[in-house]
Amino acid sequence: MNTVGFTWQAAPAATEMEVLALDWLAQLLRLPPSFMNHTGAAGRGTGGGVILGTTSEAMLVTLVAARDAALSRSGSQGVSGLPRLAVYAADQTHSTFFKACRLAGFDPANIRSIPTGPETDYALDPARLLEVMQADVDAGLVPTYVCATVGTTSSNAVDPVGAIADVAAVFNAWVHIDAAYAGSACICPEFRHHLDGVERVDSISMSPHKWLLTCLDCTCLWVRDTHRLTDSLETNPEYLKNDASESGNVTDLKDMQVGVGRRFRGLKLWMVMRTYGSAKLQEHIRSDVAMAKMFEDAVRADDRFEVVVPRNFALVCFRIKPHGGGGMTEEDADEANRELMERLNRTGKAYLAHTVVGDRFVLRFAVGSSLQEERHVRSAWELINKTTTEIMQEQIVVE
Repeated sequence: MNTVGFTWQAAPAATEMEVLALDWLAQLLRLPPSFMNHTGAAGRGTGGGVILGTTSEAMLVTLVAARDAALSRSGSQGVSGLPRLAVYAADQTHSTFFKACRLAGFDPANIRSIPTGPETDYALDPARLLEVMQADVDAGLVPTYVCATVGTTSSNAVDPVGAIADVAAVFNAWVHIDAAYAGSACICPEFRHHLDGVERVDSISMSPHKWLLTCLDCTCLWVRDTHRLTDSLETNPEYLKNDASESGNVTDLKDMQVGVGRRFRGLKLWMVMRTYGSAKLQEHIRSDVAMAKMFEDAVRADDRFEVVVPRNFALVCFRIKPHGGGGMTEEDADEANRELMERLNRTGKAYLAHTVVGDRFVLRFAVGSSLQEERHVRSAWELINKTTTEIMQEQIVVE
């Protein structure tokens, strides 16, 4: 119960179970064999995985690996070339990316947040990425790392993985896929196309604790070449040396993470996969998506509301829209949506989060709880409907 699996020898079962669970999940996601620890009859491959605490850690360790590789390519002595390295992501990328970049030592002036818009459903435009990266090269900078997101936090936008990988390859930059939330959906064949092109990226992470019935903390990171990660993160003091590690035939998970010590993280993922099986896990995803679509249809059927961005998975971004006839401006609509959210959340019967998309205050309705049923979604919509009517009636009285 208190296994500390930093080296294989310290806890063989903890390491092997984690490796096994990661390979199982990689197979469900149909990742290329190059990302797996074991590749069937061929034995051990060049890739592999590790379970980390959060996506932030996955970004940080891959940023460090990409940083060191870029410094080596550019012939830098130590970190003298660090001010020339540049990294890239869409403006919808999770804020932890920009934090991880600072922690990895990148100059904030070289962290590119590329604007997105409704023309791409707020996904990263590969043509715009190419333009920005080429401009940096022309200015003497070294493109180092591109983060593509499958299912952004605000709106569930999906960056085009394959096209981004093609652009990054021109500059030999590391490509990481952040699929923290929506990666879980890709165990279903009908959603797997969102990962098309993954065979050309360097790393991918997803978090079963977000939508795959697994407790925090459980972020799975796979890399196509584990040596690129361990070369940057390996620590090998005398007191940790042992024959198993020296053989090169085992995985020392300490060399794929920030710290040395670690919990028995593989156990909970293994247990979820053994308990539910692939069919039940897929059923969970499909049920949540169906409920989200039911909610989306209700929103679209009510002319007081609008769906702000297309629904890709089980998140619906919606809002009370301005009513020209009633004199409701965009500012009035933002205030009405904020009031709706606050009133709903005070009831304790439903909880909505918000974001800002295209300068508009937007409400986010997410389906994903293990106990959520259609009756809960219907009840939430009825409450939203009733509360919205009350808010609008109050506005009429005030006017």
